[in-house]
Amino acid sequence: MTTVSWRDMWRVFGKIGLMSFGGPAAQIAVMHRELVEERPWLDEESFLRGLSFCMLLPGPEAMQLCTYTGWRLRGFAGGLLAGLLFVLPGALVIAALVWLYTVFGALPAVQAAFLGIKAAVVVIVVQALWKLSHKALKRRQDWWLAGFGFVALFAFDLPFPLVILGAGLFGMVTLPGSSQARSPAAVCEPTTKTRATIATAPQLQFRHTLRTCVIWGGLWLLPLVFLSLAGADFLASIGWFFAKLAVVTFGGAYAVLAYMSQAVVQQHQWITAGEMIDALGLAETTPGPLILVTQFVAMLAGLKQGGFALYLAAGATALWATFMPCFLWIFAAAPYVERLAAQPRLSAALKAITATVTGVIFNLMVWFTLHVLFQEVSHLQGGLLTMPWPNLDSLDISALLLTLLAPLVAYGLRGRLFWLLALMALAGLMVQPLLTLT
Repeated sequence: MTTVSWRDMWRVFGKIGLMSFGGPAAQIAVMHRELVEERPWLDEESFLRGLSFCMLLPGPEAMQLCTYTGWRLRGFAGGLLAGLLFVLPGALVIAALVWLYTVFGALPAVQAAFLGIKAAVVVIVVQALWKLSHKALKRRQDWWLAGFGFVALFAFDLPFPLVILGAGLFGMVTLPGSSQARSPAAVCEPTTKTRATIATAPQLQFRHTLRTCVIWGGLWLLPLVFLSLAGADFLASIGWFFAKLAVVTFGGAYAVLAYMSQAVVQQHQWITAGEMIDALGLAETTPGPLILVTQFVAMLAGLKQGGFALYLAAGATALWATFMPCFLWIFAAAPYVERLAAQPRLSAALKAITATVTGVIFNLMVWFTLHVLFQEVSHLQGGLLTMPWPNLDSLDISALLLTLLAPLVAYGLRGRLFWLLALMALAGLMVQPLLTLT
């Protein structure tokens, strides 16, 4: 494992945080590019193993993967730094957008610029998925598992935990990983590479894990208990609601957006349905995890109920309740990942999950692309089938032109990600006026 300086940690993970547009598929693509392709910080197996592990956890998988990779490189402090740098840029942008939204409304110019960024993100995800598939899908069985992951989520809308659990059980039963027959003794014997991985993994103690759970669990929940006891009912309700979401959000933010939207509009009546739609649209276009929409909702509700002070307090409460458990899951469980991978059956399960996750990312890419190109995407239902289906009449010509332009710009820039996003944002600002003139 390469020793990484703190200066490089700040620089690279800060860059990842600033470039993390477009949801989990794009964010995983940016991390793979920066941490595996551009510099020898992580090998392919470690990255994919960490990705599979984070897919099993509740909460935003991309943020947790960033925290996990930081932990792998520089321990506890590295994980904390990487996780914070992934979330804070987007959180600052959201805070500014909420304030501007209350003053100017939906901000058409901002949405036009972000439409260009979305088109660039489609290209980034396609490139990364192509590279990941070649490295993660090495056997015919891997391709079948990837296809299973895609079809199960895209066509049948099966629960994400059920898909991942099924893949893991399949891997454990079939014991993939070798094209040659092996004796039971050989199957149970760790390879030389696995022994080296075990040797470099932190020594595990139950007391250490328990202490981690108590510390981070206390940091997460005690402030919410204090808000309840102090009579801050609005902030307490914000905190407990988003803390509950953080526990049940398997498979990322997409899994609970419908429930969350209904709850904040109808049950709690913090914001209106139109404001919720705008919140989702703006959160999708900012850097950082899509679950930052919780911060948008909380800050907008706080601003409406109590002005600037409650706007800041509600945003901080939502961020704390949403992201603090991510550090709890990672710091408590991450030390076990490499040792679990050394166990033949568990290693086989992780490999099957890794192949299935490739299909999951493909599903996210298709979902994201459909919502970029079409203004209306409903669900086609029939029997067990329930899949997203665009209204062809709602095709956004601006989005289509930008999506066709993005590969040409990406090819001309040859991997300069910042300039790709900047130029496509500029193109987004220019395309709409040009279409209006024609």
